[in-house]
Amino acid sequence: MDLRNIAIIAHVDHGKTTLVDNLLKQSGAFRDNQAVAERAMDSNDLERERGITIFAKPTSVEWKGTRINIVDTPGHADFGGEVERILSMVDGVVLLVDAAEGPMPQTKFVTSKALALGLRPIVVLNKVDKPDADPDRALDEVFDLFAALDADEDQLDFPHMYASGRAGWADHKLDGARKDLGALFDLVVNHVPPPRQIARQNEDFRMLATTLGADPFVGRLLTGRVESGRLRVGQTVQTLSRLGEKVEQFRVTRIQAFRGLSQQDIEEALAGDIVSLAGMTKSTVADTICALAVDKPLYAQPIDPPTITVTFGINDSPLAGRDGKKVQSRVIRERLLKEAESNVAIKVTDTPGGEAFEVAGRGELQMGVLIENMRREGFELSISRPQVLFREIDGVRHEPVEEVTIDVDDEFTGAVIEKITGPRKGDMKEMKPAGAGKTRIIALVPSRGLIGYHGEFLTDTRGTGVLNRVFHAWEPYKGPIEGRRAGVLISMENGVSVAYALWNLEERGRMFIGAQAPIYTGMIIGEHSRDNDLEVNPLKGKKLTNVRASGTDEAVRLTTPITMTLEQAIAYIDDDELVEVTPNAIRLRKRFLDPHERKRQGRAS
Repeated sequence: MDLRNIAIIAHVDHGKTTLVDNLLKQSGAFRDNQAVAERAMDSNDLERERGITIFAKPTSVEWKGTRINIVDTPGHADFGGEVERILSMVDGVVLLVDAAEGPMPQTKFVTSKALALGLRPIVVLNKVDKPDADPDRALDEVFDLFAALDADEDQLDFPHMYASGRAGWADHKLDGARKDLGALFDLVVNHVPPPRQIARQNEDFRMLATTLGADPFVGRLLTGRVESGRLRVGQTVQTLSRLGEKVEQFRVTRIQAFRGLSQQDIEEALAGDIVSLAGMTKSTVADTICALAVDKPLYAQPIDPPTITVTFGINDSPLAGRDGKKVQSRVIRERLLKEAESNVAIKVTDTPGGEAFEVAGRGELQMGVLIENMRREGFELSISRPQVLFREIDGVRHEPVEEVTIDVDDEFTGAVIEKITGPRKGDMKEMKPAGAGKTRIIALVPSRGLIGYHGEFLTDTRGTGVLNRVFHAWEPYKGPIEGRRAGVLISMENGVSVAYALWNLEERGRMFIGAQAPIYTGMIIGEHSRDNDLEVNPLKGKKLTNVRASGTDEAVRLTTPITMTLEQAIAYIDDDELVEVTPNAIRLRKRFLDPHERKRQGRAS
């Protein structure tokens, strides 16, 4: 069968997964009466809850005798480690751009990787049926983006289509028939070249492992594109590391190909196809699986280095072990090493004491997804504030700088610019009207300045602003950046919070807990209205007397406490604070639980 391998890349929420849904339906991948969930490719629980793609997943459809392997890629730069290896498996990309928003930062990140590999893109202007769509402007911005990314003449001469992924149509003309996605299928078949590997079917078998998965029945599963030769079930092969060292020799127990949303067992894999192999015990991502006669590994695309680090430790608070079952440092270490094996963008190192682990990654969202998955698996953790990684380049200290794109209502523009360019040491590059009373601001801001800023940004813009960020470059250190200005309210007692005590404390600041919540010494229960920390007693009840008087008692009415998400809590804490994460709770606390010990430490310093 004729074969095409493509990846679909887009910014978060530009309709990529919805378009893949309709491609699957219109190609006949589903039965007429088959129940299919919306955004079927987002199979992970977190992906469905957050509405974003986290893991790259292949699928395949058949169109007029041609099999098209489609890879749905994450749109967020924090999951870029997934994208960089995936692009090495395909021969073309479909770039999906929102006709109203135009190309956004994550579009730029993934597109730069695709253009560097020499892939010729197809541009699809999606959501052209929205009232604020401006496809002509979006198309011009895409061309300017390609030119800025040093695209060659063939890549600049890209075909484009107008589409509505939700309505299920794509057309070469804006005022076309708008019937179905047949024109897009035809364009993919005609524009994307067949895999060059097909001509190498008579050579020795070689395949670069791109993603690692697991099956409870067959064990480890490595997915990649067959670069040369053919492989049959039962054949003995070997694995070579990136450096050419022999990892293991094993017998292939299963070969699976992607057919629609499922994987089917096949007897033979041919050069050019994307398949998953089972039977190995040690092989991992970036290894070359090959015939025994092969002695050189395939080239593995290098991964961009991590930019932030977070410390994962055991939960040593007085409430430890009440919710989760996995609380030992040994179990936490095994889980983190397992994650680092399948997610090539994460690096794990032990701290000197052995009770905590430094986890380096791409961004706060990536760390938040890992922690959320672990807490759902029954882990209890203590998490530190994210720290930016620095580099020494030519003897000069460099730090990561991110390109920030902000869409905000005109009335809030001044407040945003003041925060970005002032205390956060940002450098504004562009400011232009974005239509409908909005302004687009593009700035280069140190990653340190963006930690904890998103919540403040939503407050400044009344929740209407949209902030997108992507790694830009390593630049010389820009000097100290002050952290959170407000202090915190710290519990000085162990027990259960009392409504009357919290009511009296409300004039001191905003509360993070409500009445009848378990608390302990050193736990952060609220934000102080001033810049210093304050120890308070949330257990103090009302003094009772034997004198009864009508109308003198005030009713206790508590303000609704602030409930932080995991990412908000991690971004909020200061360097001397931790986030306590359990399956049922997210709490903030000071590193030193005993206030007397904390005072002694302060005097010693």
